[in-house]
Amino acid sequence: MTSIPVTPPPPASPRRILTASLVGTAVEFYDFYIYATAAALVFGDLFFPATSGTARQMLSFASFGIAFIARPVGAIVFGHFGDRIGRKSTLVASLMLMGGSTVAIAFLPTYAQVEQAAPQMGWLAPLLLCLMRLGQGFGLGGEWGGAALLAVENAPPHRRNTWGMFPPLGAPVGFLMANGLFLILGLWLDEAQFRAWGWRLPFLISAVLVVLGLWVRLKLTETPAFVAAERAEALPKVPIATLFASHSRAVLAGTGGVIACFALFYLATAFALGYGTKTLGYGREAMLGVELVAILFLAAGVIVASLLADRRGARGMLVIGFCGCMVAGLAMGPMLGAGSLFVVFLWLAFALFVMGFAYGPLGGWLPSLFPAGVRYTGVSMTFNLGGILGGALAPIAAEALAQRGLGWIGLYLVAAGLLSLAGLMLLRKPAGA
Repeated sequence: MTSIPVTPPPPASPRRILTASLVGTAVEFYDFYIYATAAALVFGDLFFPATSGTARQMLSFASFGIAFIARPVGAIVFGHFGDRIGRKSTLVASLMLMGGSTVAIAFLPTYAQVEQAAPQMGWLAPLLLCLMRLGQGFGLGGEWGGAALLAVENAPPHRRNTWGMFPPLGAPVGFLMANGLFLILGLWLDEAQFRAWGWRLPFLISAVLVVLGLWVRLKLTETPAFVAAERAEALPKVPIATLFASHSRAVLAGTGGVIACFALFYLATAFALGYGTKTLGYGREAMLGVELVAILFLAAGVIVASLLADRRGARGMLVIGFCGCMVAGLAMGPMLGAGSLFVVFLWLAFALFVMGFAYGPLGGWLPSLFPAGVRYTGVSMTFNLGGILGGALAPIAAEALAQRGLGWIGLYLVAAGLLSLAGLMLLRKPAGA
């Protein structure tokens, strides 16, 4: 009996691959940013009953930071399946978990609502919020690394950094969607309406974006690098064990290299938004508008740095970004506290532009540190471990240091830039052209 050969599906077009890597991360970062914005604007008052306004804000940012604890766990789990069964299915699962957790936040009761229905049980409100936040972080732990591999493993050798810039571009796109929506709601609703129910709308709208992301990703095929590793039987049974046993130096280098971009981003967005509205006294819509324009400089930085990385090497672009992080830290005190919204904008635009140099080339550089069999796990782990050091602690530390002055917070950025430079120096040879 003659067997009928099975024809493999045709490979996806470059346009679909790059769209999938961009749309997926844009949706994921949209979900992440609407939480960051809500944490800066309303979650402190709605979910945390501390008597001090500063304490409420710190608890709100702490709930924001909880996701970073879940992200390395998500990186291990999704990395395992991404390196064992393939990139496509794992990316679909991470998107569904992240999106489901985000939509669920729209239906959560506030502290006051729980107390009214069941006295002495108000603590359930922040608990449920933190659980959903953990779900967001767990899903995001497997998202960025997989999206980067989807682009880079399908890219021509001389265009890996250019193709690798599409997942990082999801960050400004998601930010524009998230904060743009909050700005529209702020103009449409009064303060009482926004606090009562308006803040829930961005979380509900996430459902539409997740469906769009799934539609794009379900039509993809597996990456050539994974298929080749599978045929060569080069897929380890326990990728995380192989990663730390054979590639620990690359893990340290990659983790260090991620710290600066996370510190820059969360201090220039979540912290700056809260500090600008509650300490400096700027209107919420004014600060959101300034942030929306400044984020365009992040997109520009990502594009310029990634294109140059294919010509001059990713390492040099990252060095520019890390040094720029330190300059932004030194300028933070005199510029963010200058008393002029225009000067605040100039600092945000500069900080986010140099972040583009610290962030954009990571899409091509991090995958170059690991072989295909542990690449999903390696990229996800380094990106998310660096996120804890650079992102989870940044808003909390900044809120605590703000009483001493913005100069102290700027030193946090200087330290982040130095740590990222140290990570880069761990590699004996430049990795990732």
